[in-house]
Amino acid sequence: MIVIGIAGGSGSGKTTVVRKIIESLPTDSVAVLSQDSYYKDNSHIPMTDRKKINFDHPESIEFDLLAKHILDLKNSVSVEEPSYSYITCERQKESRTVHPRKVIIVEGILILSQKILRDVFDIKVFVSADDDDRLSRVIQRDTVERGRSVQEILTRYDKIVKPMHLQFIAPSMSYADIIMPQGGKNKVAIDVLTHFIHRKLDE
Repeated sequence: MIVIGIAGGSGSGKTTVVRKIIESLPTDSVAVLSQDSYYKDNSHIPMTDRKKINFDHPESIEFDLLAKHILDLKNSVSVEEPSYSYITCERQKESRTVHPRKVIIVEGILILSQKILRDVFDIKVFVSADDDDRLSRVIQRDTVERGRSVQEILTRYDKIVKPMHLQFIAPSMSYADIIMPQGGKNKVAIDVLTHFIHRKLDE
């Protein structure tokens, strides 16, 4: 089994990279865990205050549970990945069963900032992209998937996303084994990574 951590700023193209890795590997050989599923439950907080939560700060995420689930998978134990709603800002009752696979991919903006996670990754990848490109993708995503207005997104970007990226996410690039500029558009980097994964699986 090989565990891969894929980090990068919001809108950097992590999801595209993950999808292309999965497409290059045999069916049912990959399991994916998303950092976004492990946001702490905020159902006890009034809705008006939930909208003010800094989701780009490490304290907003239950990293201990994520690390436990990775270790469980490495020990051939299935896990129940939580489900989180960005609309209500609370953890859902439903969960998703994730079974052990030959390749475990963990993706999220902050995963390389946490030693507890870095220690269980066999390969650490950082997906980088131009700030303007990232913002454009975030606007497209958040208006559709998270019900936010463009003005809300821009305000949040200036007050939260950009400062947190500079404080926590960008510095975590120094821990990466592979830095992947241009995200999912970087075919050469993706081919190098998938070739390395195939080689590790064949050992």
